[in-house]
Amino acid sequence: MAADLDPAPKGLGRLRLFVMALALVGIPVVGLGFAYWVAVGWQRDTDPQVRAVLMRQQEAWNAGELERFMEDYWDSDELTFFSEGKVTKGYTGLQERFRKRYQSEGKEMGTLTFSDLDVTPMGASHATARGRWKVVKSNETVDGLFTLALYRFRDGWKITHDHTSESKKKP
Repeated sequence: MAADLDPAPKGLGRLRLFVMALALVGIPVVGLGFAYWVAVGWQRDTDPQVRAVLMRQQEAWNAGELERFMEDYWDSDELTFFSEGKVTKGYTGLQERFRKRYQSEGKEMGTLTFSDLDVTPMGASHATARGRWKVVKSNETVDGLFTLALYRFRDGWKITHDHTSESKKKP
């Protein structure tokens, strides 16, 4: 009875081998290509998204809206701000620092500008931003450098760490 069965056509074994080889090689290559496409896409989106955070902050500051300016900071006790040799921890602490320095009696916020921005993606959900800041007030101009660490949360990019320095006053 077994002798009555036709053997598989000769080309079918080679076809199966070819399909298996294609699957073994092709699937990982396609997977790596997709992973690269996703990673590059995220990195390409990171720069304009982080720049948009800074532009929102600049607009809020210049409108005198400190609360709106603070919306792009991570609302957490883990938020850190380094400046003038001091560490300020937490969202509330940072907001109070800004309020005391720029909105208390006799103080003004002035006009903020950012320049020389450099955004570096650090994976899909982390980035750094570096640049210069300048605040022009009615009686003085202050400026300096900053480095920000940002994290992409579900609701967008938030600043998780801010290291800001002020330029030395010229005598």
